Amino acid sequence: MKNLLLACLTLLASALQAQKMTIRKLEMVNDKLLVHYEIDDSNPNNEYKVSLFASKDNYSAALTKVSGDIGEEVKPGIRKIIWDIRGEYGDFVGPLSVEVRANVYIPFVRLKNFTQAKTYKRGKSYPLEWRPGNTNPVHIEIFNGSERVQGELNHPNNGTYTVNFGKNLKPGAAYRLKITDARQSSDFIYTENFKVKRKLPLFFKIIPLMGVGYLGYTLISGAAGGQEDSLVDPPPAPTSQN
Repeated sequence: MKNLLLACLTLLASALQAQKMTIRKLEMVNDKLLVHYEIDDSNPNNEYKVSLFASKDNYSAALTKVSGDIGEEVKPGIRKIIWDIRGEYGDFVGPLSVEVRANVYIPFVRLKNFTQAKTYKRGKSYPLEWRPGNTNPVHIEIFNGSERVQGELNHPNNGTYTVNFGKNLKPGAAYRLKITDARQSSDFIYTENFKVKRKLPLFFKIIPLMGVGYLGYTLISGAAGGQEDSLVDPPPAPTSQN
């Protein structure tokens, strides 16, 4: 690893406003490369999709053993990428250059009002809102792990949808929403896991049943009591005569 030759990094950015990237420092810590960089953007609300590439494969595929300020929704400012070189390439030895690429990130949808902290009830409807990033229709689906349990395909990407949590959803199970670009299936987002609960607590369902059971018992007991009260003593047995 000590024989690695790290070249200067470059930024490939698509932008409409003044943007500037500066590589502040490169450092090796054990088998990891730390890339300190800064994105200076006149619009602090912009977000970037940042990827790291290397010369070993002629910069053809983004590196995967990375962490830190990389991926989607990276804000402008001083940032850092951590690349696990040994985890990516094993005992590779030789000259190596790396490249940072960043594009202004415009998601096809950006959720506004969905949160896992909110309580959702079966059999009720909730408004879902997002900011569209294009005009492609979207698939809106509910998943339990990898199992699709309900959803709608090819919904207009108009920023609004009404989610109805079906009565078949199990209280306490972990669910999540998946929204997919119908024309670009590789573009999708998942929400954080959330749980649903019964529309009415189970207590309120048990109490009426207990009441019916008690009433039935009372009626049966009353009927039995009525029959008891209507009985008369049998006539005495006849006596023998000598």
